[in-house]
Amino acid sequence: MGFLAGRHVLVAGAGVTGRSAAEALLAAEAVVTVTDGSADRLAALEQLLPGVTLVPGLATPPPGTDLVVTSPGWRPSSPLLAAATSAGIEVIGEVELAWRMGLELADPPTWLAVTGTNGKTTTVGMLESILRAAGIDAVACGNVGLPVVDALLAGRRVLAVELSSFQLHWSPSVRPFAGVLLNLAEDHLDWHGTFEAYAAAKAGVLTGDVAVGGVDDPVVAALLAESPAKAHVGFTLASPEEGQLGVHDGQLVDRAFGAADTVLLPVADVQPAGPPGIAVALAAAALARAHGVPAEAVARGLRAFRPGAHRAVPVATADGITYVNDSKATNPHAAAASLRSHDSVVWVAGGLLKGASVDDLVRAEAHR
Repeated sequence: MGFLAGRHVLVAGAGVTGRSAAEALLAAEAVVTVTDGSADRLAALEQLLPGVTLVPGLATPPPGTDLVVTSPGWRPSSPLLAAATSAGIEVIGEVELAWRMGLELADPPTWLAVTGTNGKTTTVGMLESILRAAGIDAVACGNVGLPVVDALLAGRRVLAVELSSFQLHWSPSVRPFAGVLLNLAEDHLDWHGTFEAYAAAKAGVLTGDVAVGGVDDPVVAALLAESPAKAHVGFTLASPEEGQLGVHDGQLVDRAFGAADTVLLPVADVQPAGPPGIAVALAAAALARAHGVPAEAVARGLRAFRPGAHRAVPVATADGITYVNDSKATNPHAAAASLRSHDSVVWVAGGLLKGASVDDLVRAEAHR
């Protein structure tokens, strides 16, 4: 019997992540209660999850609760989670649940994890494409949409896991075989409180065997240097030093894995084009190479990859003007990368700042 059998577990949140966590807990023979502020979301689970107790709007865990599994967006300060912590009940996220369940398997899957302020989804998509080009049973999961616990229970051999800062906060023991921190800029400060707390959560991805970081970002470079990982690998848009991947003579080059410089593919073959796309291609290649993927498969996978919707996608060209949908650029750091890809821009922007400032961005890019 597993570590969850017979334990009373409260799932906080009845969305996609909560539903998957509850299903996994039931399969592990736990006694499961699900709570949510929306009675409609709970009602939708009634037919899907027979055997689960559904309770709307709990502010304290039910008596006898052994563990709380929270949806990632719930803040530590929310009344229910704060009450659980005060009562000495452990609170974890669905990613942590998947990690612990995987450790009980005779042959756990390999985790290759990606985080950063921007570029996460594109990176895991590239990584999935590379791994599949190498004939590996892999899937992109986590913050990209497919809950990690679903990928685990499906028996996938390699998990390309996108991790948000929220998910990392609730995943204290996750140690991916290889993890990459792409970049860091102010984001989600309304959730974490300070940039330091946000950065500390992101640095959790660098705690496995191989830590990879975007060394053109000085904050990331410092966190990479402090990482407890056995191997440190940097990626850069400049010519790479030993132990790095980078760009040399118009080629993506690996100087970290293998006995000599390894050319991966021409910069011109990378989509999306431009510095942000090249940077995340190097990051995906680094994770794949850490897993032993040959250079030829890296090239095939990157050539086959196409960016997802809303990520620097040209929509149309009319009267000499190109219209680009980059509405996934939801913070100043992402917006800056998008704007710098063009010399002359009409920028249509809106949304929530989530505690970040756009003053420096406007000053720096107004000339465009």
